[in-house]
Amino acid sequence: MKNQILNRLAGRDPLTRFRQLVQWGVLIWCLVLGVQLSLFVRHFESGGSAAYYSRFPGVEAFLPIGALVSLKYWLINGQIDTVHPAALVLFLTFVAMAVLTRKSFCSWLCPVGTIEEVMWKLGQRIFGRLWQPWAWLDRILQSLKYLLLFFFIKLILIDMPAAVLKGFLAAPYWALSDIKMLHFFTGLAGIPLVTIVVLLILSLLFRNPWCRYLCPYGALLGVLSMFSPSRIRRDADVCIDCGTCSKVCPARLQVATRKQIISPECTGCLTCVDSCPQAGALDMALLKRPLPRWLFPVMVLAVFSLGVILGKLSGHWQTSLSYADYQRLIPLLPMLGH
Repeated sequence: MKNQILNRLAGRDPLTRFRQLVQWGVLIWCLVLGVQLSLFVRHFESGGSAAYYSRFPGVEAFLPIGALVSLKYWLINGQIDTVHPAALVLFLTFVAMAVLTRKSFCSWLCPVGTIEEVMWKLGQRIFGRLWQPWAWLDRILQSLKYLLLFFFIKLILIDMPAAVLKGFLAAPYWALSDIKMLHFFTGLAGIPLVTIVVLLILSLLFRNPWCRYLCPYGALLGVLSMFSPSRIRRDADVCIDCGTCSKVCPARLQVATRKQIISPECTGCLTCVDSCPQAGALDMALLKRPLPRWLFPVMVLAVFSLGVILGKLSGHWQTSLSYADYQRLIPLLPMLGH
């Protein structure tokens, strides 16, 4: 039994390996999207002398604030923004994932979450342990991401007038926002660079500091996930009270003492389920019915794939900007600020 638990703690279980495979696949694909966008931009910045590469709409997943503006515009006017339609499609897809499969976007698809997981596991190997703030400080720090979420919801969904929405979506800044995001990462310097380096260092010492304390996107998905019919359930009659599930939970949830996990911090990573040495003691359940262990990952990928497919079939995926539009707009980049 002891060896079985140690093997599970080492992350040798099939669900963990499959999730990590998905995570790395998404991370690599994000890098491909970035390289492709860089080559696309270089063609226009070179005046057409560099080879032309197409732009993949998937890069719009990195425009969540613009997607929130686009969401309000859609709700008010019934029209989906045509400049970056994939931004709204992907945003709504991630929302659907939260409602149906908990905050699974964070643990299965988010490249930032993947990088943080790599860092804290590396830190655990280097230092032999991870640190965590005092309980009272941890609760205060966790509130920061919800305050940031409230700020963006109030600023955009509550306070932003319809005329401002329309102006934002029609402006060159929004048209080139994906390219500006690319330049942000390729030209990192000063405060942004220092901030990212500090977060990476903290990720070696603490488990998921960005995700746990600062990510407003994760806060939104976490709140929505509380209404999900999917949740971790523990059968106290079968449980052997080894405490393994609580020890391995990346969100530090006390799974071993709960009958079910409703917390907005649960990302549906299934680490606890995969680590449980007692069959039937811990499962991901849908409407109180335990799911076969392979089914939840299939649901996660199915909801994501369906969202993208519906976006494409409905015609809300490719940008309405033409080659000539980019020829006109990209030279304006230096004048659009940060």
